[in-house]
Amino acid sequence: MMQKHPSLPPDVIFEDNHIIAVNKRPSEIVQGDKTGDLPLSELLKIYIAKKYNKPGEAFLGVVHRIDRPVSGIVIFARTSKALSRLNEMLRDHLIKKTYWAIVKEKPPKDSDRLVHFILRKEKENKSYIAHENAKDALRSELSYKVISSSERYYLLEVELHTGRHHQIRAQLAAIGCPIKGDLKYGYSRSNPDASICLHARRVSFIHPVKKEEVVLTAQPPDDKLWNFFVANTL
Repeated sequence: MMQKHPSLPPDVIFEDNHIIAVNKRPSEIVQGDKTGDLPLSELLKIYIAKKYNKPGEAFLGVVHRIDRPVSGIVIFARTSKALSRLNEMLRDHLIKKTYWAIVKEKPPKDSDRLVHFILRKEKENKSYIAHENAKDALRSELSYKVISSSERYYLLEVELHTGRHHQIRAQLAAIGCPIKGDLKYGYSRSNPDASICLHARRVSFIHPVKKEEVVLTAQPPDDKLWNFFVANTL
């Protein structure tokens, strides 16, 4: 079972009148699901209402999501104007996302650009690498580079060029490098807290209202392996 942090407030790393960004813990969900657990979207509404003494329910728009076992930056909109503009920027690939992933197997190359066609199976909540002519398969592209290593593991920095369901998880598994803890995509064992070692490390975009560049960085979870890589990565 995924460990929960019901008593911890959202880890807010950026906030203004239009946007709020959170460093999501691996246990947290972005939006409500069948588990019935309180999602970040609702926790942030409570946080905003208390902080700014707002009567009624605060507006909060979900711009994008990351999987429950994944940690890192998630952006929310505090106004409808910011939400519509951020959604448009997301569609146009104007929000740049960089992830860190820990894998046990050394990748075939120290850096590479991967292109696969991915087919999502909703009933299984899983994506598969498919032939490019397969029905509903979507072209998926990312770049990675090895930026650090330990005695047993490698730290990859991954830049997404498309935003497909479980894209990083499926594409790294396809080159023989499933993410540590990711049983669904072929890793040998789970992490003790049911997380996987995938972290949304950095996000950059032009502010939808102020038109200034925003660059956000989030610390990975506080555990021995992540701390090693943080200490040994420039």
